[in-house]
Parts: sequence; C-alpha cells; structure tokens
Amino acid sequence: MDQAEEPSPVVLKELGNNAVKESKFTEAILHYTHAIKLDPDNYTLYSNRSYAFLKEQQYYFALEDANVAIRLNPSWPKGFFRKGEVEYATGHYIAAYEAYRLALKLKPEDANIVEALNRSAREILREKEADAKIPWLGAGIGIVIGVVIVIADCLFTLKPTHPLLMALVTIVIALVGYGVARSYRSYVKCQRDGLLEPPPDLTGTEKDENEESEDKSTKKTPRYTKSQARLRYKKGKL
Repeated sequence: MDQAEEPSPVVLKELGNNAVKESKFTEAILHYTHAIKLDPDNYTLYSNRSYAFLKEQQYYFALEDANVAIRLNPSWPKGFFRKGEVEYATGHYIAAYEAYRLALKLKPEDANIVEALNRSAREILREKEADAKIPWLGAGIGIVIGVVIVIADCLFTLKPTHPLLMALVTIVIALVGYGVARSYRSYVKCQRDGLLEPPPDLTGTEKDENEESEDKSTKKTPRYTKSQARLRYKKGKL
C-alpha cells in the first residue's frame, strides 16, 4: 500500500489559517511548524505562527518568529507589524512604536498600522506619567500616614512627642513611600522583560555547545612517571 502523500506547505498554511479562525491556536502552530519544515524560507509562515504564538501568550516564540520574518523579507511591513504587536502586548511600548513606525514607512497610510502607532504613542505617554506620578503618590500616602501618627500621638498619649521628632518621622515615612512606589514601577518593568525571556529547559537535556567544547578543552589527561608508563605498557594499557 502506498504511503499517504505529505501535504504541501500551501495546504498546511491553509489548515493553520482555518484553525486560527476557529481560535484553535495550538493546532494552528502545529500546522505552521510542519509547513515551515517543508518551506523554511517562507516568511509568511513565520508571521502567521507569530500571531498564533501571541494568542497563546507565548511571547518569546512570537517575537522570535516575527524577527525571522523580518530577516527573511526586510521590505515586508507585516513582519514589523507582528513584532510591534508582541512588544505592545508585553508592555514594551517604545520598542513597539519603533516597529510600527518601520511598518508604516514600508506601507504608508495603512489604517491598521496608523492606529497601532497612535495606540503605542498613547501608552508611552501614560508610562511616562506613571513614572512621574506614582512615586510622588507613594510619598503622599506616606505623609498621610505620618500625619495620622502625629494626631494619634497628640490625642492618645499623656506626653506628646516633640513636634520636630514627629515631623522627622513623617518625612521618613514619606521617603519610604516614595521608594516603595519607585520599586513597584521597577518591578512592573522587570515583569514585562520576563515575558520575552526564553522559557526554562525543564528537561535539562540541552547543553550549551560552548560549555561542551570548554569541558573537553579543559579535561586533563592523566600523567604518569616513566616507570609507571613502562609498567602500563607491559600490561597492555597503553
């Protein structure tokens, strides 16, 4: 019996597209991956798989595929658009804006790209405002807490603390609030960076080739004295 004929990249791409329409993104990824193995230079396949990875929140692989699509066809605007979509989804709005800008340069007046460019510009402004306001909001909360402590000290203690000391306490709490708020903003950005990091190798089977070559180069051969060498030679070990 003849073996069933393997589907062509065109057929596999269409199967992937149909799966995307049905929101079956994992199935779409499998079809696109199969097609890429048969046609590894087809940049549209990487673009489509990037979109499917994005929908599955596999941001690292989505960005990798977008970058491959750009490398294979730097004059194709959709590759840059895909890259921008991944970066926008992970909160990297400045990088997304730049990707959208390059896409628009290749395809001027495209409504979708223009809207995405404006959307990312708005988010950049919001991020700048948040970076400027949130630390001071933390300081303001600290001042409120400090004032509450001062009032409580005046109302509920027989001998209130010296006003200068209480003012110092309020300032310290305000500074702590400011620092906590800044740390929170840094934490948010670190979390976003983590979304684009490669997933960990849970199997532990992969090893960096450089490490392997380094292990081989640093492996030392055993040294023997002349008498030990003659003895090993007689025993047939050398």
